[in-house]
Amino acid sequence: MKLKAKSITKGVAEGEALVSHSPISFTGGMDPDTGKIREPGHDLEGQSIAGKILVFPTGKGSTTGSWQYYAAFKRGNAPKGIINANAEGVVAVAAIITSTPMVHKLEKDPLTCIETGDFVRIDADHGMVEIEKVGR
Repeated sequence: MKLKAKSITKGVAEGEALVSHSPISFTGGMDPDTGKIREPGHDLEGQSIAGKILVFPTGKGSTTGSWQYYAAFKRGNAPKGIINANAEGVVAVAAIITSTPMVHKLEKDPLTCIETGDFVRIDADHGMVEIEKVGR
């Protein structure tokens, strides 16, 4: 499946999707030393975002989230790419300062089209997302 999207940053990233139906706060909600989501009760609690294509509705929390994301990036614990239903400033800045390919506002809701484990390719240069269902 190929979907049009609006680009926040440029670049291409591909890999395994990790999908959350909850907003993510990188300040306090993610451990930059491991890339693991540590927010109690979060649907990704205990899972690492490192090296994944991270799909989630939007960011939340403090503006320091961009710097926490940057710390995770510098330690090799950030995702390869980000897909948001609707981007907000903190996550967008995080993607910009780390040159992480990021898109949002796909022509179909990414939270219904993409499942954890799917192979996803973000082409933020051309505003496209390709989804390959794996094992289904």
